[in-house]
Parts: sequence; structure tokens; C-alpha cells
Amino acid sequence: MSLFAVSLSLQEGLEYIAVLSGILCVWLQTREDIRAWPLGILSVSIYVWIFYQARLYSDALLHFIYIALNAYGWWYWSQRRRDTHSEVPIRRFQPWLWVLVIVGVLTASALWGYFMAHNTQASFPYADAYTTVMSLTAQYFLAKKYLENWLLWISVNLVAIPVYVLKHLYPTAGLFAVYLALCIMGWLEWNRQYRMQRSQREIRISI
Repeated sequence: MSLFAVSLSLQEGLEYIAVLSGILCVWLQTREDIRAWPLGILSVSIYVWIFYQARLYSDALLHFIYIALNAYGWWYWSQRRRDTHSEVPIRRFQPWLWVLVIVGVLTASALWGYFMAHNTQASFPYADAYTTVMSLTAQYFLAKKYLENWLLWISVNLVAIPVYVLKHLYPTAGLFAVYLALCIMGWLEWNRQYRMQRSQREIRISI
């Protein structure tokens, strides 16, 4: 077997590990399970190497940032658990934060998309810019345990899936369809947990 064939086989094996650990990571996040974060670090770390080998340097850089965001989420959830001896509470966006996120993401996406459209041969530069900027934003708010992170992720998947279909990347489109289903599940489950959390707080206040 040639060295090229061994390298290709290794990359395929690592890619499967990255996909499976990524799916398991998101599923555990829907369950508010802190074990999601090390799996997320494993998945995105493998993708850094895969994208670097494929010379997709922007994607490699994006996933390198994901390593830091996953590490922060792991630290934040475990830090609060030690301090309060309870799970990190789910939080909600205030109206001003919605405005900040929408204006900030759309502005940054337009600027980055314009740069890519005029300086690279990127396909769908504005859609690509939006999914990049919104993904980083959603990952941050997931780490901070805001309920609305799932809505941000849903919007990422709704934009990314048609792009992958148009580029004939059908397996990737299928993977993101799985992510979309998991994000919807995460929104519903965290909503249920948030309502229970509020009910328990109201009971403690009334006692």
C-alpha cells in the first residue's frame, strides 16, 4: 500500500471520528451534559488538521477558534458547578441583546462577504460569511448557556444546507440536516428545562 493510500485512509478514519464525536457532542449539549465539551474539542481539533491538509485555511482557522470556545464552555460550566454546587442555569436573551446580535452578525457578515467576493474565488461568499460569523456567535452563547443559542444554530443550518446541496456536497448536507434536527431538539429540551428552572425558583421565593 502506497504512502498516499495510507494517508488517505487515515484521513477518512479521522473524519469519521470527527463526525461521530461532533454529533454526540451536540446531542449531549441538548441534554445539558458537560461531557459534550471534550467531545467537541476532539471533533474540531481533527477538523483543524483535515482542513489544513486540504489547504482550506479559513476553515482550519475557524475550527481552531472553536477549540478555544469549547474549552471556555467546558471551563465555564464546570466553574459555576463548583461554586454553586448546582448546574449552570439556562439564561434568556434580553431585547437589547437580540438587537446587538442581529445587527452585529449582519454587519460582520456583509463586510466579510464583501471581502471574500472581491478578493477570493469563494462560492456563495455572503452565505459563507454569514454561517461563519453566526456559528462563532452561536457557539459563544451556547458556552454561556443562553437558550437562544439554538435558534442561532438553526439559522446557520438553514443557510448551510442549501449551499451544500447546490455544491453537490450531499453527505455534508445530510450531516447538517442531522445537526438541524438536534438543534430543534435542543431548543425544545432547553425550553422545558428553563420553565422547570423558573418554577423551582418561584417556589423557593414563595417559601
